[in-house]
Amino acid sequence: MSTTFDLDQLVRPNIRALKPYHSARADFSEGLLLDANENSLGSPFTEDDELHRYPDPSQQKLRNLIAQWRGVRQENVFVGVGSDEGIDLLYRIFCQPGQDRILTTPPTYGMYSVSANIHDINIDEVLLEEETFQPRVDATLDAVAPNTKILLLCSPNNPTGNLFDAERMTELIEQFPGIVVVDEAYVDFSSEESWAQKVAKYPNLVVLQTMSKSFGLAGIRLGITFANEEIINYMMKVKAPYNINKLTAQRAVEAFKKLDTIQFNTEAIRKERKQLRDKLNDLKAVEKVYPSNANFLLTKISEAKKVYQKLADRGIIVRYRGDEPLCDGCLRITVGTPDENERLISALKEVTA
Repeated sequence: MSTTFDLDQLVRPNIRALKPYHSARADFSEGLLLDANENSLGSPFTEDDELHRYPDPSQQKLRNLIAQWRGVRQENVFVGVGSDEGIDLLYRIFCQPGQDRILTTPPTYGMYSVSANIHDINIDEVLLEEETFQPRVDATLDAVAPNTKILLLCSPNNPTGNLFDAERMTELIEQFPGIVVVDEAYVDFSSEESWAQKVAKYPNLVVLQTMSKSFGLAGIRLGITFANEEIINYMMKVKAPYNINKLTAQRAVEAFKKLDTIQFNTEAIRKERKQLRDKLNDLKAVEKVYPSNANFLLTKISEAKKVYQKLADRGIIVRYRGDEPLCDGCLRITVGTPDENERLISALKEVTA
């Protein structure tokens, strides 16, 4: 990335000029608090949970724990309502509705396009390489228009499960003239390190992560964005004042006391992924199980749509991905528990016999 990179020139003028809402809890969180029109009699629950008080708008404690975990500074961390809030905020900060463009590399996570459509942002697509599902660097850079603001790369990729080649990623980050978003929702199921620490090197790099996958906390909806301090400051400026509720923050903080358990579960899923892959490959109807660095396997199977429906009829729900580019005849199968995977294999033997 050029040393002349000017972030402010990418930011929408109205966002640069925005004066954010100043919430009461940004000033004081202790004392005789009569400033925020909170219910002074407390919540209806008997435990002393302080739920009648608004949460910390900047989530200092949680952001500090995340920063220590990934080896970055707290100023490089933003927390939102799932990764989807991070995507939404980046669009609002950098993309002028009806004018600017994003660039995606299908097959990829569908929310990039959904959110762009909500914001009336134009979408350009450059397909990944067939079979290898790697980004095509030259074709991607050739697709950049003067008003292309954001490139979104999902690695490990959803729905294919593969990691993108680091050299190709580096070339794209260094040569793309706008913001490069690397979505690492599944990175902890891989053997590679996160790109999070590289936000200090690349001012245009944004890394998305989540506590939904390796942490097993999809229900609390906690997403993480890593970026240089300027981008994080803009995100803090644009977000809702109290975007992370107290219950979500409490659970997230508690999770960092259980990193050993999280690591154990992650390793168990990686081992189970290999066993499930071997069992799927033994089935005659399975044409290919693609390599995966995630907690799922993209599986090409004969008459995939019929197999999907027959499994659903038996109460086994997988994801049909045959309507995605380069994924003809494919099912995306989440790695379950050993018992769940045995039940899946048994059912597949029945419905493909």
